[in-house]
Amino acid sequence: MRALLQRISHASVTVEGEKIGQSGPGLLILTCAMQGDSEAQADHLAAKISKLRIFKDEAGKMNKSVKDIGGSALVVSQFTLAADTSRGNRPGFSTAASPEDGKALYEYFAAKLASEGVPVETGEFGADMKVELLNDGPVTIWMEA
Repeated sequence: MRALLQRISHASVTVEGEKIGQSGPGLLILTCAMQGDSEAQADHLAAKISKLRIFKDEAGKMNKSVKDIGGSALVVSQFTLAADTSRGNRPGFSTAASPEDGKALYEYFAAKLASEGVPVETGEFGADMKVELLNDGPVTIWMEA
């Protein structure tokens, strides 16, 4: 399972002109389930992300987690994180999980992150989403389990 984390002041996701999720301050988490992934990968990422110290403390050092700052997360599915750009000019996505497995793991990951104590809102799996964010830092971190 792959995740791209962005530390945000705020973020929102809109589908067909309706805002369906928002967060901030906290994290925008773009996620992609890969072939062969299971709940174990989602468990690992959710636990790690909930404790990842990427927010500033009183001394200005990255020493606090999203939970420490009372932040929240906006979790958005993004199968394009599975892009294989090693050949040609058109990315391949054959390593992404099937839509059924991808949706199940996306929903499981969001629920698991919430169970770790992080308030979570989500996008809509498979929808044409418009994501707006104000990246704080910027801080952007790639994770894979």
